[in-house]
Amino acid sequence: MTDANTKQHPEGNAEKDPKDWVTGDEPMTGAQASYLRTLCEETGENFDEGLSKAQASEMIDRLKAESPRLKHD
Repeated sequence: MTDANTKQHPEGNAEKDPKDWVTGDEPMTGAQASYLRTLCEETGENFDEGLSKAQASEMIDRLKAESPRLKHD
C-alpha cells in the first residue's frame, strides 16, 4: 500500500493487526499514553510507560471493553 493510498483509504490501514505494524516496536505515542493512563485508572490496571505502540494499542482495545465508562451492556 502506498502512502497516497493510505491517505485516501485510512480505514484499511487502521484495521491492520498491531503485530503487523511497521512501527509497532517503537515507543507508544503521547496520545496512546494519555488514553491508556486514563483507561488504567478506570479499570484498576497498572500503567506501563514502557509499552510499544503495538502493545499499547492492544491494551487500549482490551481496557476499552472493561471500562465502566465505555461499556455498552
